[in-house]
Amino acid sequence: MRAMMIPTNRPTTDLERQAMNAPGAVPPPASTFARWTEQELNASIQQALASRDLSQDQWIFAYGSLLWRPEFDFVEQRLATLQGHHRALCLWSRINRGTPENPGLVFGLEQGGSCAGMVFRIPAQQVAQTFPSLWAREMMTGAYHPSWIDCHTEQGTVSALAFVINRQAQGYVPTLPMDELVRIVMNAHGKYGSCFEYVEQTHLALEAVGIRDPHLEELVNRIRASQAPA
Repeated sequence: MRAMMIPTNRPTTDLERQAMNAPGAVPPPASTFARWTEQELNASIQQALASRDLSQDQWIFAYGSLLWRPEFDFVEQRLATLQGHHRALCLWSRINRGTPENPGLVFGLEQGGSCAGMVFRIPAQQVAQTFPSLWAREMMTGAYHPSWIDCHTEQGTVSALAFVINRQAQGYVPTLPMDELVRIVMNAHGKYGSCFEYVEQTHLALEAVGIRDPHLEELVNRIRASQAPA
C-alpha cells in the first residue's frame, strides 16, 4: 500500500488534548470548537493537489456518508478496498449529527485493518470545482488528513483521495466500547438529523452493494432491537 499524508495546519490545544484523553473520552467544551478559515481550506486543497497530474481524472474513496450522498458529479464508480485503515465512528459531531451539549459521532478512517467502500472518478475538468465543495463538507475543522491511498478494485488499483482521521483533531474519539456507541448514536440529533439515521444509511448503502461491516452491523442491529416494540 502506498499512502501520502497531507499535513493539516492547526495544532490541538492543551485543553483539547486533555479533554480527548480524559476517562470516557468526554467531548471538549463547545468553546474550543473552531472552524477552519477559507484561507486554511484553500491551502489544504493546494497541498492535496500539489503532487497530482491535474490533466488526469482524480478518484475519491467513499466509506461513510459519501457513499449515499456524494454531492458531486462523477463519471465512474467502483467497489474498492484499501489496506491499513478501517471504518470507525471516531469523530464527535457537534452540529450535523449532534450538538455541543450532546454530540453524535461520524465516521473516519482509523489506523489498522482494511476498509471496503467505493471509489468515484472525477473528470479532470471538474476537479477545480469539486474539491472546494468537498473540503467545505469534510474539512471545516481540520478533522481529517486528506491522503492519496492505493485502493484495490476488480479493474485494477487506483490512487484515491481518502479522508483519514487526524488523531490530533479537536473532536477525535479513541475506540469506544459497543455499549457506549449504542448510547451515543441512539441519543444524538443535529442539523441534518439523527446520528442513528447517519449510521443506518451508511450500513444500508454498504449492504446494497454487497459489502459487509460486522462491527457496523452489530451496532445497527442492537439499536434497531432496542427500538422495536416490546
